[in-house]
Amino acid sequence: MSAATDYAARHEAATTQHSRIFGPRPPSDFWGAMAQLFRMDPSRDLDPNLDVVASYLRADDVFIDVGGGAGRVGLPLARRCREVVMVEPSQGMGAEFDAIHREAGIRNARRVQAEWMDAEDIVGDVVFAGCVTYFVGDIVPFVEKLVASARRRVMITLWSEPPGCNAGPLFRLAHGEPQEPQPGFRELMSVLWEQNILPDLLVLPGVPWWENDNRENDNDVSREDALERALNGGWYRHEDRERVFGIVEDNFDNLFIRGPGGFRQNWNRPLRELLITWETT
Repeated sequence: MSAATDYAARHEAATTQHSRIFGPRPPSDFWGAMAQLFRMDPSRDLDPNLDVVASYLRADDVFIDVGGGAGRVGLPLARRCREVVMVEPSQGMGAEFDAIHREAGIRNARRVQAEWMDAEDIVGDVVFAGCVTYFVGDIVPFVEKLVASARRRVMITLWSEPPGCNAGPLFRLAHGEPQEPQPGFRELMSVLWEQNILPDLLVLPGVPWWENDNRENDNDVSREDALERALNGGWYRHEDRERVFGIVEDNFDNLFIRGPGGFRQNWNRPLRELLITWETT
């Protein structure tokens, strides 16, 4: 089995399991419904991870942000390059992007509303895809288009665990089967090697961006708060909350450890952001 075939099989297994347990996603704008959750100040100081990404940019670069959402990455980088072009299929995310860059007075950023594989005539110096490849089953043409569109460099970021996988033990308890993970950085690296691409793989220095202002989550908490926090996330159906709460409560001693100030989860491994990048010239 080739690396690309294995990648597609993993994507299909994860998609099939999700549809069987949660039902098919609605055809409406799934990501757009939560676009405001991704609204961030484009004039903020760059966090350590985004600072590493910015270090690859030159002042005269055109930066292509594939699946850039509301502009969390692309808009802060607009002040580091000549132009930012965001390619994003979600209307809701695109509307948020437009509102943010207008409010901030950013004039060198624009968006193309399209799936990446459908976007035409998109060429830049640096092409960036952050947390996108998990959701691509046919990965080879996706990567080939990244390469063809980049005059100098391709950059891909992923997390050390695919989305939702940190809740694997909870998923197994709730659904009676192990969670099928989406393809992650290991599978992607194998595909790239198979394409004769030998990229750099960097473990970025900072914490996940959503934890920058929320580090209190690392602290020990009461039993009640520990249970509530365990039920955050999309690993069960909302209508099953009462049943799932009972399962987590029954397994509390296996799922949590007592610290000096209360309880904390013992199944989560710290997430790290990874940067996969290579020159195309």
